[in-house]
Amino acid sequence: MKFVDEASIRVEAGNGGSGSASFRREKYIPFGGPDGGDGGRGGSVYLRASRSLNTLVDFRHLRLFRAEHGQSGSGRQKTGKSGEDLYIDVPLGTLVYNVETDELIGDLTEEGQTLLVAQGGKGGLGNIHFKSSTNRAPKKCTPGTPGEQRELQLELKVLADVGLLGFPNAGKSTLIRALSSARPRVADYPFTTLHPNLGVVQVELNRSFVIADIPGLIEGASEGVGLGVQFLKHLQRTRLLFHLVDLAPMDGSTPAEQVRKLEHELANYDPGLLEKPRWLVMNKLDLLPEAERDAAVESLLTELDWTGPHYVISALAKQGLKPLMFDAMAALEALHEKGETDGEASPPTA
Repeated sequence: MKFVDEASIRVEAGNGGSGSASFRREKYIPFGGPDGGDGGRGGSVYLRASRSLNTLVDFRHLRLFRAEHGQSGSGRQKTGKSGEDLYIDVPLGTLVYNVETDELIGDLTEEGQTLLVAQGGKGGLGNIHFKSSTNRAPKKCTPGTPGEQRELQLELKVLADVGLLGFPNAGKSTLIRALSSARPRVADYPFTTLHPNLGVVQVELNRSFVIADIPGLIEGASEGVGLGVQFLKHLQRTRLLFHLVDLAPMDGSTPAEQVRKLEHELANYDPGLLEKPRWLVMNKLDLLPEAERDAAVESLLTELDWTGPHYVISALAKQGLKPLMFDAMAALEALHEKGETDGEASPPTA
């Protein structure tokens, strides 16, 4: 399924039903008086967060959503039937904007969370409401009010505990395949991954976290080069970043240059991303001769002046993954205990 993280839709709530101007007509009761009932209210439109959806692809073709209108009132003080509310399921992590005002209406991040996006119209009043001592046979009734209509922009930001950050072909898709049951496409050319992939990393029984494979970013991504801006936003939801770097880049650059370029893109897009806990994960260890591995790692750490957590792995050969997996789980659990979604996430100390 193609990943779609933006969509425009129109929602129309139901109109309220009209009130009734009716009079009681029964044998032997010549002056029964008014008995017109009220109109029913129009149905409202709600967005509802659902784990069963991962993309906004359903809204590419179906863009108009209408709730039911309320029915008109009738005699014998019968109120018209109200229109049914309409619930539209969207993925967790969906931001909802009013297109006309560019206002953020809501952020749906929890299973079952609902957001009212169009209020149904009120039912009109029947003539029974207008009787008085001086007006015993009112013919007045009111129409129902129209329901709200809105143009909405939906924007999806992937919800994940860990985000994989790195240039194309750094090995992000291979890593998520090695850590989880997700099966993103893997190939030996850049930009194999064109949409984010989510995987669940099962560390132990009842201990797991969600990891997101964010498509490869390139230099200039924060300024709109490639699809960078579309994918950088997904990193804002993560609690921990794995900065994946290729120890043996094929483009002639050095690993340190790649790290600095992506740090520049993060700072340009959102300086807050650099404040997120970020672990350096040096990948493709198996491509280096054993005699050169330690020197390459030390050289990169020295050049970057890196003092944070760092790991050396081979995603393809599944080397060094266990410490990375367990340390990430422990760091996320520590954040959860503190009730934090951001902040320092460091591997546990012995």
